[in-house]
Amino acid sequence: MQNLLQKYISEESLPQVLKLLEHDNLVVKIKNERRTRHGDYMRLPNGKHQITINSNLNEYRFLITLIHEVAHFEAYKTYGKFIKPHGIEWKRTFQHLMLPFLNPNIFPKSILPLLAKHFKNPKASSDTDANLALALKQFDEPNNKTYIFDVPLGHTFKLYNGKVFKRGNKRVKRFECVEVKTGKLYLFNPNAEVELIEN
Repeated sequence: MQNLLQKYISEESLPQVLKLLEHDNLVVKIKNERRTRHGDYMRLPNGKHQITINSNLNEYRFLITLIHEVAHFEAYKTYGKFIKPHGIEWKRTFQHLMLPFLNPNIFPKSILPLLAKHFKNPKASSDTDANLALALKQFDEPNNKTYIFDVPLGHTFKLYNGKVFKRGNKRVKRFECVEVKTGKLYLFNPNAEVELIEN
């Protein structure tokens, strides 16, 4: 397990992570990028439990995602299978497991206040916390993508699936965008990454 994880997370976080994964019936797999999720947890038919994490995540997002999924496993073990996936039992477990990692030896000081705020009430995905998601993205490999909030009003952009949208007005937190082909209105988080189309 150590050999598998040491290229994805920091040396400082590794011993603690390995302790959390000391279960005979828990398997961790690293997957190629999946657009719809950073990781997942599932109980397998043979009674074992499996966690998968995307290989393309930066070390901080990888660690948060791994602990997020371990929290599902621990919540299942403690509270049983009838709890809500991201309910209060999971939130408490996630907070408890994450606390030892929230220190400047593991995370940059600039991110720690955002993490502290996020973990007061963790969400199903750290991506829904726009400030934290943007702070974490600065550690990603550079790419040719633009954030929705940087797309000028009325300009068009493309998603990874090829769909083309025109950026509209900002609501309270999200941006109205119209799919060019269908005329349907969609709401986008400000930190969604898209490919700008030159008008």
